[in-house]
Amino acid sequence: MLSVTGITRSFDSTPVLRGVDLKVERGEIVCLLGASGSGKSTLLRIVAGLDRPDAGDVQLEGRSILKQPVHTRDFGLMFQDFALFPHLNVAQNVEFGLRMRQIKPGERQRRVSEVLALVNLSGFERRDVAQLSGGERQRVALARSLAPSPRLLMLDEPLGALDAVLRERLILELRDIIKAVGLTAVYVTHDRREAFAVADRLAIMESGIIAQIGTPMEVYHRPTTVFAARLLGLGNVVTVTDWRDGQANTALGSFPLDQRAPALLLHPDGITLGGDGNLRGTVTEAVFQGDALQVSLEVNGVPLAFKYDSRRVEQPPRPGEPIALSINPAYVLPLKN
Repeated sequence: MLSVTGITRSFDSTPVLRGVDLKVERGEIVCLLGASGSGKSTLLRIVAGLDRPDAGDVQLEGRSILKQPVHTRDFGLMFQDFALFPHLNVAQNVEFGLRMRQIKPGERQRRVSEVLALVNLSGFERRDVAQLSGGERQRVALARSLAPSPRLLMLDEPLGALDAVLRERLILELRDIIKAVGLTAVYVTHDRREAFAVADRLAIMESGIIAQIGTPMEVYHRPTTVFAARLLGLGNVVTVTDWRDGQANTALGSFPLDQRAPALLLHPDGITLGGDGNLRGTVTEAVFQGDALQVSLEVNGVPLAFKYDSRRVEQPPRPGEPIALSINPAYVLPLKN
């Protein structure tokens, strides 16, 4: 449905986007995940028509929309600050886009009631938006984006202004609403947990390019770059000092590897702590996190961190204690810089 090809954009001669290609299928939610400055919001603004690229093209259903004004693209936009009109009540905020399209009053009222029910705000029509909670304002902003039945929904850090508990509760609800309406969506976030929960596919943005794209499970289980691994919370990255005869040598020892790579990821799915492991380390920290116990250790001068299932730990290891770990070679993954 949406095709982005060769998009470049610089500000003050500093490249922000460097030849970005992206395709979004109809009914799909694609999350752009990246750190601040990676170019994800700039890409969203270009697709929305709020900014123009230096080069490249944006096509919707096979036709370029670069020269098409924002208000004629038929896109729904939702931002972190909600951007609600403080002088309008809930219903008036939601129907704003419908008024701009000169929808008849009866149809406007029907559609406002419909989308407010969808976001669980039936009965809030006459409420002052200043009296709403953060979660309720977020729902109003979503309802306003949905009311005109947009061809594409674009969300830029939509939950970023909410506290952690409320954000966790609304993440799945937001996905369910988008799917219930059958919308195609591009969703920008820097929060990997949010991206995992919302996305059908996840595009990892690094320094103005898409470094990797795939389903959340695909990119988590097989990240391809050092940046992607760390962005996904996989920090056990080890430098390869030498590679020969199918063996990658590191400070932790040698691992079988069928290709040259500058670094390896020791994926936590393949790590077993305790028992008779093939590596010995020293605990530097153990932090209880409810369902998990985060254990940091050092092995041959290399810092590593892993999680136990806290229900299986009678006594957390203490800093300075020796600890053994086993590494399944199948979970030692090559990484590019």
